[in-house]
Amino acid sequence: MAHEHNSRCAGVSRRSFLADTGMGFTGLALGSLLFKDGNLRAEGEWHLPNGKTHFPAKAKSVIWIFLCGGVSHLESFDVKTELNKYAGKSISETPYAAVANSEGKNVVGANPVHGNRKTIMPLQTGFKAYGECGLVVGDWFKNIGECADDIAVIRSLWTIHNDHGAQLTWQTGRHPRELEHPTLGSWACYGLGSMNENLPEYVVIGAPTGDCCGGTFTYGASYLGPEHGGVRLNTDPKNPLPFIKPPRELITLEEQTQNLSLLGKLNHLSGIDYPDDQNLRARIKSYELAFQMQTSVPETLELAKEPEHIRKLYGLDDEKTKTFGEQCLVARRLVERGVRFVQIFHGGGGGGAWDAHSDIKTNHTNLSTQVDQPVAGLLKDLKQRGLLQDTLVVFGTEFGRSPGAEGTGRDHHPQGFSAWMAGGGVKGGIQHGSTDELGFNAVQDRHFVTDIHATTLHQMGLDSRLLEVPGRKRLDRDHGEVIKQILI
Repeated sequence: MAHEHNSRCAGVSRRSFLADTGMGFTGLALGSLLFKDGNLRAEGEWHLPNGKTHFPAKAKSVIWIFLCGGVSHLESFDVKTELNKYAGKSISETPYAAVANSEGKNVVGANPVHGNRKTIMPLQTGFKAYGECGLVVGDWFKNIGECADDIAVIRSLWTIHNDHGAQLTWQTGRHPRELEHPTLGSWACYGLGSMNENLPEYVVIGAPTGDCCGGTFTYGASYLGPEHGGVRLNTDPKNPLPFIKPPRELITLEEQTQNLSLLGKLNHLSGIDYPDDQNLRARIKSYELAFQMQTSVPETLELAKEPEHIRKLYGLDDEKTKTFGEQCLVARRLVERGVRFVQIFHGGGGGGAWDAHSDIKTNHTNLSTQVDQPVAGLLKDLKQRGLLQDTLVVFGTEFGRSPGAEGTGRDHHPQGFSAWMAGGGVKGGIQHGSTDELGFNAVQDRHFVTDIHATTLHQMGLDSRLLEVPGRKRLDRDHGEVIKQILI
């Protein structure tokens, strides 16, 4: 059979490779890897990324920390002392009844949900300035505050949805009504691929959001194909992944290898007939990966081998911080071993634990205690190992909380909120953008959440517009704009 050749693959198409090679399981895995690396392409698929950066990268890996439910920006990284001054007054009684956004349009009391019906709630925690940069941080995050000179806080974010579907927007850039779209982690892995064939390229740790807020869509790959979706990992070394540890009393290693070889031969036959099947490609990859992970994943999760001072740094010696501390320590061990994108969820399920409509003081005090020390420990550990320079850490949530009181809590607030980034070519000690005096609206250097996406991909050496998929038109907003002011 004649094949149309292309110099990029030295005259070998994926179809001819599958048809002409006598492949068992290893050969199929090799074919998948060659296909992924750009050395082997199916006919008509030359648009796929070749695993190379578009320009020099500053970050090799990303640790993407997401707090589910909506963390108050007002008492964390955008502290507003004016709230104490006008506490108990309605917004219409303050000088800020009409606040102007960066486009010069008057917004009275933000939107009707958070409007003049609400009275101002004072700050529910203390605050302090940290570092040479003088970053003011709420006491809920005092340990992260100690890392102020290593982080860049973006105080002028906004998003398009007023409910927890905004969790999906944070991950994909899309409105939740649009349902499944590729997440940022999947775009990064689609463009660059893996640095370690024994571990997934995109790992998810912690409980993700509930189905009402995107569920599996918050770490999926959608039309990019399942091979680029996130793989959920438990931090329990005895049960890290479903089916990762075969029952040796039922099957020996030799028997398992023979079974996988048979599966490979069957997939080989299917591959000849369906060379462009994304699900088949993902399945072939998953068989090889699962086989390798039986050793590599348990080893990665052996936290007991870490020195005692490192375990304490992450808070593993305290029941309040132990669970999230383990997740952050596993994240460091994963990026050390070449995992491209690690996504950590905290407070997942339903709308998210941080959704403080009542008793925000107790809610945020308890939850921040769980994450503050582990995240600070992660930053300090990465830095002392020389890993922070090429590992980008992103800390975010779907929206902020309203300046107005909702009983003893604060309501959802998408008009202005904060996130921060560290490492991977990001300047430390930076405070970029701002909200108005009460924290209602992002008013200076406003950034839609996909600007965080664009900045992350840029630091990984990727231009999102060169990652387009034919037949799938993305909006300009999907791509976002790089926040150049915070970059080295």
